[in-house]
Amino acid sequence: MISAVLFYASGNDIRFAARHMDTQQVIEQTKNWITNVVIGCNFCPFASQPVKQGRVHYHVSKAVDMQTCLLSFMEECLRLDNDENIETTVLILPKAVPFFEEYLVLVELAEQLLISNGYEGIYQVASFHPQYQFSGTPADDPANYTNRSIYPMLHLLREESIELALQRYPDPELIPEKNIRFAHKKGLTYMKMLRDSCI
Repeated sequence: MISAVLFYASGNDIRFAARHMDTQQVIEQTKNWITNVVIGCNFCPFASQPVKQGRVHYHVSKAVDMQTCLLSFMEECLRLDNDENIETTVLILPKAVPFFEEYLVLVELAEQLLISNGYEGIYQVASFHPQYQFSGTPADDPANYTNRSIYPMLHLLREESIELALQRYPDPELIPEKNIRFAHKKGLTYMKMLRDSCI
């Protein structure tokens, strides 16, 4: 058993509460979120195929500090190096970076590590966090829920696969705009309930 971090919401305020939860539970909740929100709402048109093929690796890190998070991140880069059957890795950080501002620092450091370790153009990081807030949006904007996951996580993708997927998808630059319209149409209450139902 590991001591994980599970959020609960009071109004628009997301707080974190400690709770004992095993690794498989964390993974299952994350899978629920990917299935019901990311794929279910079609926020990422490219997500369903690797999920159906079983080519997504989920790793729950016990990290509580930034340095250990980054170590786990680099270990996942090496995992992708050594296993071509893994299309993408979801690094889940249930005990780390509970605050979004701290998480953004982690994302920046992870991206710098990709560059300094020769992974620029090979791997790319997608960012998801329970308190995710797009720049210039209010905290209660429903569109933030396109990236509001159950736990803080770093999603490692193969850049070559992204480029191939974008070539096959018409007008990929319109995906964020479409996602925002969807979230606004559904509204804050719906988007929050959908995310919370994955727990």
